[in-house]
Amino acid sequence: MADERAADQTEQVADQTEQACCEQGQPQLSEMTHDFLKALASPTRQQIMLLFARGAELSVGEVAERAGIGQSTASQQLTLLRRGGIVTARRDGKIVLYRADKTRAGQALADLQAYLRFCC
Repeated sequence: MADERAADQTEQVADQTEQACCEQGQPQLSEMTHDFLKALASPTRQQIMLLFARGAELSVGEVAERAGIGQSTASQQLTLLRRGGIVTARRDGKIVLYRADKTRAGQALADLQAYLRFCC
């Protein structure tokens, strides 16, 4: 059910983006999509993204340990992934837990797809 809702939202965003591109006369990616693409640009962040497969929820310390990086670096990378809509966070007491954000990632992909459909 949640996957169906996410797919519907993604399709709606793609339609809205495509309409906005056509109305403006030239394609424009949203700021969220720019941040999404920036987040994907780093091999370290790509490695971190894989840690969240299958719904994993991890703290900064767990990400640092599993990725073989320092906690400060993990925190910085997670901030960029969060800004890019690839992960989301929730607080559990003193710990912040991160997990994949399928909805926002799907929206950014829909925006990119509409942009490419317009351009190419």
